[in-house]
Amino acid sequence: MTGQPSTRLSAAILVTRGEGSSFEVYLVRRAPELRFFGGFLALPGGVVDPDDAAGDEVGPDLERGALVCAERELFEETGIALSAPVGELGVGARRELRAALTVRDREQRTEARDRWRRMARGNASLTRLYCITTPPFSPLRYQTVTYHLRLPGGESPSIVPGELVEGEFHAVDEILKKWERGEVWIAPPVVFLLERLRGESLVPGLEQATRAARDFERGKLHPVRFTPGAILLPLLSPTHPPATTTNCLVLGTERIQVIDPAAVEEAERERLVVALEERLREGGRLDNILITHHHPDHIGAVGFLAGRYDVPVAGHPHALERLPRAPGKTRALSDGDVIPLGDAPDGSGPWELQVLHTPGHVEGHLAFRDSRYGTLVAGDLLSTVSTVVIDPGEGHLATYLLSLERLLGEDISLVYPGHGLAHKDGPGLVRYFLAHRKKREDKLLSALLLGGTIEELLATVYDDADPRVHDLARRSLLSGLEKLAEEGRAQKAGTRWEAC
Repeated sequence: MTGQPSTRLSAAILVTRGEGSSFEVYLVRRAPELRFFGGFLALPGGVVDPDDAAGDEVGPDLERGALVCAERELFEETGIALSAPVGELGVGARRELRAALTVRDREQRTEARDRWRRMARGNASLTRLYCITTPPFSPLRYQTVTYHLRLPGGESPSIVPGELVEGEFHAVDEILKKWERGEVWIAPPVVFLLERLRGESLVPGLEQATRAARDFERGKLHPVRFTPGAILLPLLSPTHPPATTTNCLVLGTERIQVIDPAAVEEAERERLVVALEERLREGGRLDNILITHHHPDHIGAVGFLAGRYDVPVAGHPHALERLPRAPGKTRALSDGDVIPLGDAPDGSGPWELQVLHTPGHVEGHLAFRDSRYGTLVAGDLLSTVSTVVIDPGEGHLATYLLSLERLLGEDISLVYPGHGLAHKDGPGLVRYFLAHRKKREDKLLSALLLGGTIEELLATVYDDADPRVHDLARRSLLSGLEKLAEEGRAQKAGTRWEAC
């Protein structure tokens, strides 16, 4: 197992107790302010420290480091001790050691970890299950080795508030039902594991999870579940950096919709078909191929899927007109249209997608909001890996900002962006994008007081941008200048722009 420059090695621990009807798993809730899965239920664990493999007699080794990390993180986060010398510490000494292992002062923390390593020499209590790497929708990826631990006798987990806010044992079916009712957020890797333990005894469930994880590492498309009844499929696509994938969503129970099937290459299309066929075997029929807009990095497999399954392609008329090849069946969508999905995953009644016309990135851009959970499939209205490019001529910045502001009046929760990780706080993400655009516009207005050519303004206004994306930044700059010109706040004189 080898790490990559953009991949961090980490460890996670499934702690279980009981058998049969009394079987439970231990989940921790991450602090809401954390960037990665803040507010989600997760497994105990963390990132491998460079020191975790230090002192190993056979030399630094990634698997060894993950195992040491798992034991350390388990003790830091839950207080569970797996080595006898640690377990024999009194309550006060345990508490002091846990606190010392996580202090901000590097020297004190290193000293505490050296002391911990002298006591914790590894053991056979942790059983390695599998390794899963974050799909490439995120620039920061984690290669996570997951272990299983049956709670040792005499040990009782407890949480010290900080990065975690609480921890509790749960029956698998019970916590999944809470998730289906929208009462809790569960991190997708945990949903992956719990769904395989549901209705199964421990060993067969873990074997299922291990086989599925092995398939992902061998190249099978990794379906990601953030919300019930929705599967996110990050598809390799010809998109703009830093993104490398476009998010395809498969939604519905009885009437399944595929949104933005982006795969262009044949191999990626086949991976998409395998994932879709697995979903269809669970029940329901494929109803529509939905598109948020017509850009090539969102429609790569539209015609392919529509022909294979003989279903219509549905989108805004402006988008349908711009598809490179007209599909056999089309359905024009307008603002306020409703698309049935079947029954809600929790059995609470009919489930639907509301169509929102959200122009600005392009005229024919749509977003889709689900009626049960308030999740928003945002297309290129929002992104969690970069800002959204508004191309002059095709897009319109002022209209795009109005579309963002409209979302603040909608009841939305989690956002599935066109690119990047889903974001639990939809309104917060919208406000961030509005604030970012305002900050960039203020910077442009300041630069226009002195005036300059496009290249001079680019160097000033986008001085924080990676030079590799300056072409995209140049197009955004032009859109910003056009907006200010429309408002009478900027004008062009020859090759220079200046404030009015």
